[in-house]
Amino acid sequence: QVQLVESGGGLVQAGGSLRLSCTPSINSFRISAMGWYRQAPGKQREFVALITSGGVTNYVDSVKGRFTISRDNARNTVFLQMNSLKSEDTAVYYCNRPGMFLSWGQGTQVTVSS
Repeated sequence: QVQLVESGGGLVQAGGSLRLSCTPSINSFRISAMGWYRQAPGKQREFVALITSGGVTNYVDSVKGRFTISRDNARNTVFLQMNSLKSEDTAVYYCNRPGMFLSWGQGTQVTVSS
């Protein structure tokens, strides 16, 4: 069974940084686009960032210039570097494969205190 395991979340003050990691247990990682999503309390899950198999990236406007998505194909891992965090970034963060979604993992909690 495919698993998505996210890690790296935590409690951080506004302006701080965190680096999230996700290692999906799929054989097709190298040729798959991967994305990060988040769900804040009382809100729907939303797209945050994606990276194609070729390294092209895209971000939701609210995180442009602050978040960076990257991938390490040798380690089957996708990262989300989050800088200049704001209280509105507080959410559970998930990774998944856009367009061919897998079962969602448990996510990793990011809490930004103001």
